Amino acid sequence: MAKRLINATRCEIIKTATKMFLTEGYSKTTAKMICDKIGISTGNLTFYFPTKEHLLSLLITIMCDFQWKKMKQLTDEGASAKLAFCLEIAAMAASCEDDPMARDLYISAYTHPMTLDIIRKSDRARAPEVFGDYCADWRDVYYDEAETIVSGIEFATLMNTEASPALDVRLAGAIGSIMMIYRVPENVWREKVNKVMAMDYRRIGRDIITEFIEYAGSISELELEHIFKTRIKHEK
Repeated sequence: MAKRLINATRCEIIKTATKMFLTEGYSKTTAKMICDKIGISTGNLTFYFPTKEHLLSLLITIMCDFQWKKMKQLTDEGASAKLAFCLEIAAMAASCEDDPMARDLYISAYTHPMTLDIIRKSDRARAPEVFGDYCADWRDVYYDEAETIVSGIEFATLMNTEASPALDVRLAGAIGSIMMIYRVPENVWREKVNKVMAMDYRRIGRDIITEFIEYAGSISELELEHIFKTRIKHEK
């Protein structure tokens, strides 16, 4: 019988780390804190996850998939992938502004090379679904180049400072810039911006974080094994 990639200890590490990262902060949570919470040694933790970034990378893999499915459900069961894309940016930016722990997680994910690569690959994989009708002549390399720029715009939108404009202004600018990269006509992307602005995206951002903590806390070993195997396959 083949050795399982996920076991109960790794599953418990992921569940515990997710809750701690989003309630106590990714930056403040140490490997020792996670180990003390579970009741394992730091050597046991590093056997599965050599660094905290390795643990974060698996959480972000899970979160990217979870978040996108939720956004499609909230936009008429995926009837508008472009609206789901816009809503996801709005919800993440609102979370970063309203919840310091969510901000810490998202900003950390966009600044660590390993997790940024996961975000880029996730967004790149769904870009043809979202923008393919305007980029029918694009080769894969064009999508790759576009995602490098888009991830930078997303980070700039999440990384608000005292000098940043209001959230709705940042969102309109970010969404418009991204849509233009993918050659979406102005009348189309402005319609999406207006629809998102009319939604309670701040509440949606809060709900996504709460629901993700609950989801990660109930995820099974089999589900994690599938996610882990899929990630290994995509990295080859």
